[in-house]
Amino acid sequence: MRRFARSLFGQVVIALILGVLAGLLAPEWAVKLKPLGDGFIKLIKMIIPILVFCVVVHGIAGAGDLKRVGRVGVKALIYFEVLTTIALGLGLVLAFVFEPGVGMNVDTSKLDPSAMAAYASNADKLTSGGTVDFLMKLIPSTVVEAFAKGDVLQVLLFAVLFGCALTLLGERGKPVFDLVDTLSMVLFKIMGIIIKLAPLGVLGAIAFTVGQYGIGSLKQLGMLVGLFYVAVLIFVFVVLGLVMRLSGFSLIKLLRYLREELTIVFATTSSDSVLPQIMAKLRNMGVRDSTVGLVIPTGYSFNLDAFSIYITLAAVFIAQATNTPISMSDLLTILAIALVTSKGAHGVPGSAIVVLAATLHAIPAIPAIGLVLVLSVDWFMGIARALGNLIGNCVATVAIAAWEGDIDRERAHAVLDGRAVPQNDEETAASDKVPSAATSHTSH
Repeated sequence: MRRFARSLFGQVVIALILGVLAGLLAPEWAVKLKPLGDGFIKLIKMIIPILVFCVVVHGIAGAGDLKRVGRVGVKALIYFEVLTTIALGLGLVLAFVFEPGVGMNVDTSKLDPSAMAAYASNADKLTSGGTVDFLMKLIPSTVVEAFAKGDVLQVLLFAVLFGCALTLLGERGKPVFDLVDTLSMVLFKIMGIIIKLAPLGVLGAIAFTVGQYGIGSLKQLGMLVGLFYVAVLIFVFVVLGLVMRLSGFSLIKLLRYLREELTIVFATTSSDSVLPQIMAKLRNMGVRDSTVGLVIPTGYSFNLDAFSIYITLAAVFIAQATNTPISMSDLLTILAIALVTSKGAHGVPGSAIVVLAATLHAIPAIPAIGLVLVLSVDWFMGIARALGNLIGNCVATVAIAAWEGDIDRERAHAVLDGRAVPQNDEETAASDKVPSAATSHTSH
């Protein structure tokens, strides 16, 4: 018991329980703990842009093979689109089989449109300009702007260009490579310090949520929430489980290895809160730096599996709840539009509702005001969204690394079996020195 309490996982679980109790027993006081959760997430986000830059640059320059890097990027995008399509289809199928909204008979004229005001403008921005506008937004006005805004995709674009240029410079680029190497070590040390505050962040986040929303809002829309959790579980253990098996690894062992990060995401409903730790753990597991650096940051915007399930499931739920008939062409339109709108979700305030509004914007048959129905349970669904998205990106990284031969299988099995990493392994993974350019060719 003492060992459990001393581990980060144990401390996070204890904080989670205390947060729930505080929210139930003293809700007014619990709501005041919100800054603890917000502060922890802000500390993590503070280092994400520069950390992504360093990991990607180091991985590309250390690999020394630009063709391999390009091949990994293309395979990642293909993988993302295939899995996203499966997730979107799963949401549609379950919505029609179980019909969570049938029988609610909601009168849209009685819904309060002011509740959607905060999301409407962001939804318009997301849909305006189409694919070309989305691609143009990937290019920052200045390099400094990309880091200042914390836009991971813009930082990733610059990091790829920087890493490629560094590789082409050869020996003349070695001083810069060494600087990036040292900076990476410093950033991972900072991350090791910040992660010790995770229990406080979890306590604040879960206490505020339970105190603010309680569990009463689940009564009316319990069927929708329950079905969404079932859908995410099916996708994770069936679809992603099969992907892991085909890659030669166990999904259960991977989830056990990432248990601390999954617990933090459960409480904060934000996968951003563990992005640096996830990258460190996957590297420590034996995945090549360049693969981790390309797949994880890109996946945070392009591989939102649970988010995709949510979009189609919620869209059909709203149609059912408002007695709106939808045709097969409407369904295909939802599927096609969601493939595009889901890619702009990361970093958008209230992204779930915003992207759902942007999707329904293209289907006039479904009343967008129906989004008010899911607002009250969005946080509860956000837990499964964040967990599903995170697991999906970790599995994607392992699968693509296995596909490309960018993983040390012996090391990976040793880590997943618990033979190479101690139980309290987050600091070990975080503080591991980034491999040098010479070792990056031989260790994987």
